[in-house]
Amino acid sequence: MEENNLQCSSVVDGNFEEVPRETAIQFKPPLYRQRYQFVKNLVDQHEPKKVADLGCGDTSLLRLLKVNPCIELLVGVDINEDKLRWRGDSLAPFMGDFLKPRDLNLTIILYHGSVVERDSRLLGFDLITCIELIEHLDSGDLARFPEVVFGYLSPSMIVISTPNSEFNPLFPSVTLRDSDHKFEWTRMEFQTWALYVANRYDYSVEFTGVGEPPAGAENVGYCTQIGIFQKNGGRATEACVSEQHDQHVYKARQGLTMLPRLVLIFHPQAVLLPHLPKMLRLQVFTTSYPSLQQERFFKLVLVNEVSQQVESLRVSHLPRRKEQDGEQGDKPKDIGGSKAPVPCFGPVFTEVEKAKIENSPKPFCVGDKFFVPLQRLLAYPRLNRLCANEEMMRSVIADSIPLSSDGSAVVTDLCNYFDEQFEF
Repeated sequence: MEENNLQCSSVVDGNFEEVPRETAIQFKPPLYRQRYQFVKNLVDQHEPKKVADLGCGDTSLLRLLKVNPCIELLVGVDINEDKLRWRGDSLAPFMGDFLKPRDLNLTIILYHGSVVERDSRLLGFDLITCIELIEHLDSGDLARFPEVVFGYLSPSMIVISTPNSEFNPLFPSVTLRDSDHKFEWTRMEFQTWALYVANRYDYSVEFTGVGEPPAGAENVGYCTQIGIFQKNGGRATEACVSEQHDQHVYKARQGLTMLPRLVLIFHPQAVLLPHLPKMLRLQVFTTSYPSLQQERFFKLVLVNEVSQQVESLRVSHLPRRKEQDGEQGDKPKDIGGSKAPVPCFGPVFTEVEKAKIENSPKPFCVGDKFFVPLQRLLAYPRLNRLCANEEMMRSVIADSIPLSSDGSAVVTDLCNYFDEQFEF
């Protein structure tokens, strides 16, 4: 949850309209970005597959994390339904995601609910983040929070950030940084609470933070204090194991299902109508990203990569055509050269990659046909990453790209209309 108070935002998150610049502490980048970047760096380091952000607010952290290639399930939970209502578009895949699919599947889900409610759909996660969340909880919810997050959900890692109240005197006229904060802890208070919770639920915890204090005030510590909790041994607690794992208490995110969408297409003013049945307006937001694990996208990418590589090789050998025209017969003519062609604008190969390409079967011509062995294609790093072997490549591209009679090479015309136009 982000700070909503204008004065707080002025001094903490980079908007200085209400506070004189000479007295405000400016964080560069803004403090909220430092918090999110801290989580992203942690994800880069530990590569969790399933990540949930409790108190996800406007989904800014989810949008930052969705580009991480290791994440396969990304979930946001928030009690504020208004913040979740129209955030789906920013989390859905864009056109570029279809043109360049991810390696792994990615599903993003938003739930409307309280972080102190047990919902079995959040069991088994690698990382749960609670960024600027706990200070918004009243005493009753704060007491239940560890039981739910550490005891029931029991993820491998938990990251909790909260304001460091020792930093507050450096801000002009700040008591609490947000009017919704129920408390703000000193470093000792936060660490005492965190160590107690970690010990009770079999976690270890390390403390750090973001938002460096100004020169001369280093003793107050970071503006935002952070606890990183890691499950000891990676095993769920006895309390978690004994629970029923079919509890679904989170409410559906408010959004438009197919029927209201059709109404809006034909009657745009219907968006103003308040009387659509609630059951038609409620749904859990979920979206899935295209990936190479999905057969249709894998084929699309592989066919495109093969076609581009074959065309690159064909064009690079066109200057040899006149030289070849004087030769008679249909004897295959090796036109591959002793070295792998290096395009002016293309990938830069390492010495090992160059050697692998140069030692692979070379392209050749038979009459006006240009042949590129599949083994040659597999020597190029991008195609080698996609395909494990020749048989796999052949089975995927066979119905989309012409192959030789024995299926060992891609076949295309050596020359085409455009070559004549540009006088190769």
